[in-house]
Amino acid sequence: MSIKPEPNISRCGFVALIGAPNAGKSTITNNFVGSKVSIVSPKVQTTRTLVKGIGICGNTQIIFLDTPGIFKPKRRLDRAMVASAWSGVGDADITVLVVDAHKGVDDEVRAIVSNLQQNKIPAVLVLNKVDLVKKEKLLELSALLNGMHPFTETFMISAATGEHIDDFYHYLADNLPESPWYYPEEQMSDMPLKLLAAEIVREKLFLYLQHELPYALTVEPELWQRREDNSVRAEMTIYVQRDSQKIIVLGKNGSMIKKIGQAARREIEDLLEDRVHLFLFVKVRENWIDDPARYADWGLNFNA
Repeated sequence: MSIKPEPNISRCGFVALIGAPNAGKSTITNNFVGSKVSIVSPKVQTTRTLVKGIGICGNTQIIFLDTPGIFKPKRRLDRAMVASAWSGVGDADITVLVVDAHKGVDDEVRAIVSNLQQNKIPAVLVLNKVDLVKKEKLLELSALLNGMHPFTETFMISAATGEHIDDFYHYLADNLPESPWYYPEEQMSDMPLKLLAAEIVREKLFLYLQHELPYALTVEPELWQRREDNSVRAEMTIYVQRDSQKIIVLGKNGSMIKKIGQAARREIEDLLEDRVHLFLFVKVRENWIDDPARYADWGLNFNA
């Protein structure tokens, strides 16, 4: 989203989007930026670290911190992701709780609101996916949540359809602090292209494998090389924890990895507006999920 600023005072600031998994935080970020900067998947807990999506609304540069979904952690990676989400709140000028209005208030949402209330954290409430819910239920949900915590504003939107989302963006633009812009006008994210491309590959893995594979996989860019014809050669390794998972990712006669690679390549080419030669490799690394280097790459705290 980019609207030519008028010649007056500029604003800039960070907006942390928090919420339970699959509330629609990444969809909001991508909608505002106008391009894929955060991966979206029907599977929960897809976003692993803070993703900055950058866009312009009037004279304001809004920097969205798309945080991992907040849930009850069971593993080291879970704990690191949840800690990352709450760290985004500490870095933000405005905190926004995004709630799946269709799903309503469950234990995860209650725990998040309780944390906001206990720590006296001001927050804006966004009820997302309103296109799937009757108005009466939305009003009841808004009253329930505002009774649990005094939200500074409440917005009812659909990030998927764009319904009422501009009102939300303009509210943020008017309430961020006066400041020069932190990034060039055309910049959409602070994530390096090779890492964004690796995230797109990970998204396609989730999309095509659905419930066949647990979250025990990661994608690492090994080579990102701009060639003389301006095309990009990208080599990425998909790490899984067991040989049986490798077989699933490859598919019969390599059919699954080929399908995933083709879908990822098309999306990366759309992003770069250049031709991409994408090569995917699948390797077994049993302990990648307990490797401190992986957490450092994602900006996560290994000891959270």
